[in-house]
Formats: sequence, C-alpha cells, structure tokens
Amino acid sequence: VPLQASGGGLVQAGGSLRVSCAASGRTFSAYAMGWFRQAPGKEREFVAAINWSGGTTSYADSVKGRFTISRDNAKNLVYLQMNSLKPEDTAVYYCAAARYRSLSSQYMRVTGYDYWGQGTQVTVSS
Repeated sequence: VPLQASGGGLVQAGGSLRVSCAASGRTFSAYAMGWFRQAPGKEREFVAAINWSGGTTSYADSVKGRFTISRDNAKNLVYLQMNSLKPEDTAVYYCAAARYRSLSSQYMRVTGYDYWGQGTQVTVSS
C-alpha cells in the first residue's frame, strides 16, 4: 500500500507538531500502522503503533505521554500528534503499514512492517 507522510517542519522545544500519513487503496483498515524515526547517524527506531481499529496503541518509552498516534479509516489517514517536543526528537519520521490487523510481536521492529512511506523531517530547535 503506497504511503505518503507529511506535516514535518521546524518547531521550538516545547512546541507541538502533527505529522500525517496518507495511504492509498481500499484496504487501509486491514493494516496495523506504525511510526518510526531516524536521526542522522542512528538506526531507525520505533515510535508508536496502532492496530486496525485504533483501539490498541503502543509507544516507545521516550515518547510516552507526549506523543499520540491515531487513525481515521474513513480517510485512510494515520496521525502522530507530538507535544512537548525536545531537540532529541529531531529525526526523519516514517510511517509504515503491516499486513496484520492486531499488533503482532514484531510491531516494534522495522522488519515487522511491509510498506514504508518516504519520511518527513521534524526538527526541534533548542
């Protein structure tokens, strides 16, 4: 399923930003979705995941309480609302789709996803 991430930008520390991921096709609700990020010189890391209905979510410890993942299956969109941003949140943010509805045991791994968007840059200034 083609994915297109958008909404990145430059924000000051303590600020908020919402990134979005648009999916093409009629089977969006069949996929669990995830957000990952990759900072320069670092490996891609898990940020958040959501099951097909939005009823189950999971977050990395580093963003828990600050970020919220959600989805709108009618619009084929998944969102990542980021509050209280820190300079260490600076990275390229990627959305990903997995061919299972529930969060599998692999949902925190890059290899647990089948489709990836192109990424959107988020820069948090101090």
